[in-house]
Amino acid sequence: MHKFNSTILREYDVRGIVGETLTETDALYLGKSFGTLIKRNGGQKICLGFDGRLSSPKMEEAILAGLLSTGIDVVRIGLGPSPMLYYSVYELDTDGGIMITGSHNPSNYNGFKMMVGKAGCFGEQIQELGRISTKDNFEEGEGTSEHLNIFDRYIDRMLKDVDMDALKKANLSIGWDAGHGAAGDVIKAVTERLPGNHILLYEEIDGTFPAHHPDPTVPENLVDLQKVIDQNNLDMGVAFDGDGDRIGAIDQSGEIIWGDQLLAILSEEILEELPGSKIIADIKCSQVLFDHIKKCGGDPVMWKTGHSLIKSKMVELDAPLAGEMSGHIFFKHKYYGFDDAVYVALRLINIVAKFEGGLEALRKTLPTVVNTPEIRIECEEGLPFKVVDEVVNRLREEGAEFNDLDGARVMSDDGWWLIRASNTQNVIVARCEGKDRDALIRVYENLGQQLKLSNIALPEL
Repeated sequence: MHKFNSTILREYDVRGIVGETLTETDALYLGKSFGTLIKRNGGQKICLGFDGRLSSPKMEEAILAGLLSTGIDVVRIGLGPSPMLYYSVYELDTDGGIMITGSHNPSNYNGFKMMVGKAGCFGEQIQELGRISTKDNFEEGEGTSEHLNIFDRYIDRMLKDVDMDALKKANLSIGWDAGHGAAGDVIKAVTERLPGNHILLYEEIDGTFPAHHPDPTVPENLVDLQKVIDQNNLDMGVAFDGDGDRIGAIDQSGEIIWGDQLLAILSEEILEELPGSKIIADIKCSQVLFDHIKKCGGDPVMWKTGHSLIKSKMVELDAPLAGEMSGHIFFKHKYYGFDDAVYVALRLINIVAKFEGGLEALRKTLPTVVNTPEIRIECEEGLPFKVVDEVVNRLREEGAEFNDLDGARVMSDDGWWLIRASNTQNVIVARCEGKDRDALIRVYENLGQQLKLSNIALPEL
């Protein structure tokens, strides 16, 4: 019998602080539980990969031992980004996969993103892993393991959808910031084969992340890339998170292109080819995005935040494209439907190469509103969900009109505000949008009043 720390079994992955809430013993028993789940689901073989964090190799050894003890066969693809693991599950047609990664969390974290078949393992399935372990109810057997280098096949597959002729003609100059994350080797291999001029930052994989934290949704993490764009007169820049499934982008003037803006730009090409398609975006995205999709002949769908939740909704609705404010973007159109930030960068570059004025001109085609980026308010364990529940209950008692799909998104004549609890960190996530600056201030004040009632201070705007 083994009981996991209650904080690590999250909504769409397993994640914790190494040596505190998450240990190699946890990895061993997670392997036993996951192998049991796969076996009882009729599966026999899975893929296993890991990111560049210092704790990842030992975590891989531990979870491998657990998997093999259940009789599961394991294909070890080694070090790389999460999308390479997802690709391997599709390419090798295995019965699932595990990616050892702390994603965008600090370097002392690690965790596990899992697939059952070709779908994400999340929600109730993750809780079931805890129950299997607590009951000491494991399958038993002698699985096999093999090392397989799938790197070159993965690179070839991504480059298959690049418009090389357009890139040669455009001769773009592009900055790539890997943030010392697991996508570094992939970026090196991809840019060696792309036309144009490419400047790479922090492409060496280093789990201590010495340059800056690899989270492209935080503006200060993009400062180095902005400087390189300015100093070298580049056409654009792209940045990646620690496991290569989230993208950030910057245009030639140094302006950040946020996740919802990227999704708006990427959706146009797809809707020209597949008019009427459903495009999914999470609840944090700007109203501009949903209106833009509709204007371009698409059917916008607002959904819950979370990479596993979005991927499942894509399958349900047969959507060719989906995305989140956080930079998770999912292409089913020509690809597999999972979030692969380097692939998204290549699809974006295809568009930029053909558009006069480049990425800045594409950004300026979108309507102008005034909004905040994601606001993250750090709290003690468990408090974010408590506070969000309090806010939702107050809104109901007041008879307010709001969307409770994931937290609360409250609309008004001025704009909207959102509050939700993160499933990956101990933070309250908020965002506000107004039709102009004065409207944004009023929206922000309304959110602040609600949070104050729960003894939470909203940072100054």
